[in-house]
Amino acid sequence: MPDRPQPDTPLALELLVHGVAGAAPGELLGDPRTVRVTGDSTAAVFRRTDDADAEAHPERYAGRPVPEAYCWSRLTSGNGARALWLLLLPFMVANLAHWARPATSAADPAPRAVRTYGVLVRILALSLTVLLIAAACEVALDLLAWQCAGSGTCAGPGSRLGFLGPGGGWWAQPGRRLALGALVPAALTGLLWYLSNRTWSAYESQPPPAGAADPDTASDTAPALGRPGFWYGRRLVARLRAAHTAAGLLTVAVAVSVPTARQDRRAGAPVLAALGTLTQVLLAAGAVSVAWVVCRRGRTEARPDHRLDRAAVTLLPGSALALLTAVLLYACWPRPGWTATGRLPGDLTFGVLMLGQGLCVLALAAVAHHLYRRAPDPATALYGLGGPAVAMLGCALGGVMSGGVAQRVADWLDGGATPGMPGAPLPGPPVLLSWQAAVLPPMLLVLALLAGWFAVRGGRERGRLAASVAAEYPGETPDRARSRRIAGARTAAALTDSAPWFVAAVSGITLVLGAGALAGAWLSAEVPGEAARGTAPLLEAAARAAQDAGSWLIGLGIAAFVAWGRRAYRDPAARRTIGILWDVGTFWPRAAHPFAPPCYAERAVPDLTWRMAGWTGRTGGRLVISGHSQGSVLAAAAVWQLPPPARRRVALLTYGSPLGRLYGRWFPAYFGPGPLTALHREVDCWRNLWRATDPIGGPALPGAGRHVDRGPLADPIAYGRSARHPLPAPLLGHSDYQADPAFAAERDALLARLDAAARADVDVPGQRVGVSKERAAPAAPADPPGTAG
Repeated sequence: MPDRPQPDTPLALELLVHGVAGAAPGELLGDPRTVRVTGDSTAAVFRRTDDADAEAHPERYAGRPVPEAYCWSRLTSGNGARALWLLLLPFMVANLAHWARPATSAADPAPRAVRTYGVLVRILALSLTVLLIAAACEVALDLLAWQCAGSGTCAGPGSRLGFLGPGGGWWAQPGRRLALGALVPAALTGLLWYLSNRTWSAYESQPPPAGAADPDTASDTAPALGRPGFWYGRRLVARLRAAHTAAGLLTVAVAVSVPTARQDRRAGAPVLAALGTLTQVLLAAGAVSVAWVVCRRGRTEARPDHRLDRAAVTLLPGSALALLTAVLLYACWPRPGWTATGRLPGDLTFGVLMLGQGLCVLALAAVAHHLYRRAPDPATALYGLGGPAVAMLGCALGGVMSGGVAQRVADWLDGGATPGMPGAPLPGPPVLLSWQAAVLPPMLLVLALLAGWFAVRGGRERGRLAASVAAEYPGETPDRARSRRIAGARTAAALTDSAPWFVAAVSGITLVLGAGALAGAWLSAEVPGEAARGTAPLLEAAARAAQDAGSWLIGLGIAAFVAWGRRAYRDPAARRTIGILWDVGTFWPRAAHPFAPPCYAERAVPDLTWRMAGWTGRTGGRLVISGHSQGSVLAAAAVWQLPPPARRRVALLTYGSPLGRLYGRWFPAYFGPGPLTALHREVDCWRNLWRATDPIGGPALPGAGRHVDRGPLADPIAYGRSARHPLPAPLLGHSDYQADPAFAAERDALLARLDAAARADVDVPGQRVGVSKERAAPAAPADPPGTAG
């Protein structure tokens, strides 16, 4: 029997972090009997029941680590309210564009260009909020309160809207109908504020382990994710939330004030006209204030920024709400001779928003190109233009979702007629929305051709790889079908590396077709079918077909969107699928759009950091944090946050990791070769496992060679049947890395390396490593209720 270990033998811990699909504690630990060690019902650390008191009996774990699992899947797939996050998809994409800027070198940080990039993204994000609220105003004010209620066919005596129609009583006057309809977009603004405020307390209010500025303004040469305040954006989110809430309320006020003031000027009522002019001046001042708040510099990352811009957080939305109330009262003043005709001036509003977004994306591309030229990196997606491409997709999603709702409501109100065409009982929505719908069919056709090209190229690559697969397994008899399956898995996984060019194609086509739609709407002032009337028969038929097909496509998309949301609200499995989408998109803090889905990493990274720092400081033991897929990104971010004494006791094991393959390409300023190389210097004990059949994971540091990356691992483990593998070995792809013998070997090697390093540099056992003096100091007085947003 081996000698009994000494009681003071340092304990080893393996902290497992799952990926995007989530996993139950029992599945991660391989034992259905688990116990929660620390945490709550949202995110917690679990152990097997038998290992709950491992610290009291270290001799039981000689030669093996104590496994425990950090489960965080409920951060993105918890209760049914997550279904509402589908409304926030364009905001999430715009927020990603903020973090996708090109990297800068330490010798040439280019602070002005970086700050300009951040300001442009924040302005673009603000335009998406205004676009959503403007679309709600188009539906509630223009289509329902103005056109439908003002039409005898839509709001007749027997209809539900009869009290709004002509002769319907007090609410029949157009100004009062507009004031009543304005409650809908105002309520939508309140809902967005509520969701952002509610998720803040559950996700992003966790204090950082130590330490925080917007990456726009950071000049420190240390990697941004290693700065103490990176995962604590309380000040910036609160300020942006106030600005976007005020922008939404001001948009509603403008939608009511403009037609009301125009009527007063036409009617020659000097007092009312003066009031209308005054309200519009105040609205312009409010818009300038919102823009100033949004364009201000962001948070600080060098320390945890616990301050709040109280004037902006409280006065800005409060003043906007008071101004909206005044405008609604102004609109309700009696105007007996006012009748509703035509449509409200929405064409100009949507056209200016679309033009502004296009110009903003082009300016963003110019700044990104300038940054990339100062510090070029061939591995960066689209040569530094990944951020502008993502921003363009966010604008496209916002336009399709907002314009699609208006189109569907107009089609429903018109009955069998087509909005904007002869014979329609209502003028319909702005013609720009019909032009946007008409460009969808040609865009989908181009994308289908592009996908077919990728498929053909993939088929050729599959045939080439299949010829050499069997040679990788010495002594095996070639099997054509088996080789093709393996080659097909590798080819499909390699398509991930072509994703940037697909995104570039989508963004470029969207920009070109969007410019064409804007030009067509402004030049013709008619829907595509009417604008093409009298031209060549083929062109006229194509325009009408594109208009009709686009309208139906938008309708199907809206129906599928609503059905998916309802299913996600009722079905936890569907909600988990949406959660996977958020796992990738909401890793980053809300630095550009406060109404984006919340950043779960602002809860998960502090959880992991405090667990590692607290456990190693309390026990003096060794720890391997083992992250799979998105869990590896959380693990790396948490290791970055560790104080040096705790980091010396921690090793990092990643597998199926998108650190280099996805995050390094799309977010080079934070996960590019420079930051990851710095992480390797600070955490010498780091190994990364990957497979060629994995569509997500890949090498983390290709230049570091065998010092970090081990792969590609054999997949499948066995080519054919044998005495050791009597049944066909499965293709694992992105899953079951722990079943590979390389996993246990690398984990044990990391623990042995930590043990050797600890013997060379021994810390005092029981020392509370990683708790900063700032944390040990008495806490500052809490902010008054509500001031934290």
